[in-house]
Amino acid sequence: MPKKDTIVLIEDDSDDKVIFEMITRELGYENEIKWFTNSEDAMNFLCAPHDALFLIFCDINLPGRSGLQLKKDIDAIPYLRKKSIPFLFYSTNASQEEVDTAYTQMTVQGFFLKGHDYNKIKVLLKTIYDYWSACRHPNMQ
Repeated sequence: MPKKDTIVLIEDDSDDKVIFEMITRELGYENEIKWFTNSEDAMNFLCAPHDALFLIFCDINLPGRSGLQLKKDIDAIPYLRKKSIPFLFYSTNASQEEVDTAYTQMTVQGFFLKGHDYNKIKVLLKTIYDYWSACRHPNMQ
């Protein structure tokens, strides 16, 4: 049975958001999806008290503060680090330098490219959801 905790999607492209939601529902996940189009609103949400979060998907290229900077800021707040919410970069493109930075300068649990093929995106999201549904981590109750 899929986890019901909230999924956070930090993505400024509304078309990508629609595809993400469609696939998530097709896969049978009924999780609430909180969508943020910029890092500032996402950070405000993450710092506020709320129920458990399942996953954070974050684009690299965001207006204002980039996804990389957002993750560095999250890692700098002990309260958020302790929550251990799985954080995944999910971006249309990324340089090798950005990938290296994500894994060597911050705590990320994955870096994925969105791709343009609906079925491949669906397989990717299913793999991610299945893995994190089964995985034990400090954020579990």
